[in-house]
Amino acid sequence: MLVLITGSIFFIAGVHLRYLAYLALLVLPVGYLLIVQVPYRIARIRAFLEPTTDPQGSGFQMLQSLIAVGSGGVTGVGLMDGKQKLFYLPEAHADFIFAVIGEELGLLGAAAVVVLFGIFCWRGLRVVARAPDSFARLLATGVTAMITWQALINLSVVLGLLPTKGIPLPFISYGGTSLLVTLLGTGLLLNVSQYVD
Repeated sequence: MLVLITGSIFFIAGVHLRYLAYLALLVLPVGYLLIVQVPYRIARIRAFLEPTTDPQGSGFQMLQSLIAVGSGGVTGVGLMDGKQKLFYLPEAHADFIFAVIGEELGLLGAAAVVVLFGIFCWRGLRVVARAPDSFARLLATGVTAMITWQALINLSVVLGLLPTKGIPLPFISYGGTSLLVTLLGTGLLLNVSQYVD
């Protein structure tokens, strides 16, 4: 998350993409070594790549998440009528709340959540483009990137596109600290938006 937020701020600040690419080339081998040298990290990557090899162990959460999203269909099973949150899907109220939304509200409800985050990103980028000074522009970029990247990573984890990370869905996942930081960041973004040209 920190790399993505920092990279977004650097990009808006005018750092050439070439330098960001050089930085990425330096970080990739270090990231690779950090993953393969720690047993639980490599196990998490293996569980992500093939969750069906251990459906009762390391692949359980990913498979249950996909079952929840898939069983929702287009319109869902009904609000509060989902079964996966009842002892099947671990941490359903926190990091995997989007799977519960997908099961209970279906494709339409899940798409509504994605659209709302898209609108937040679009409005945040409008504030960035119209910010009165460079500090306000970079602050707005940081807040917009923090919430947008966090949402994108969480949605990707729930849908099985990324390994499990433990990153909550902004505004929706249970957790006081995450909600507090997200709301404070949104307040800062709204404050900057008052001074747009």
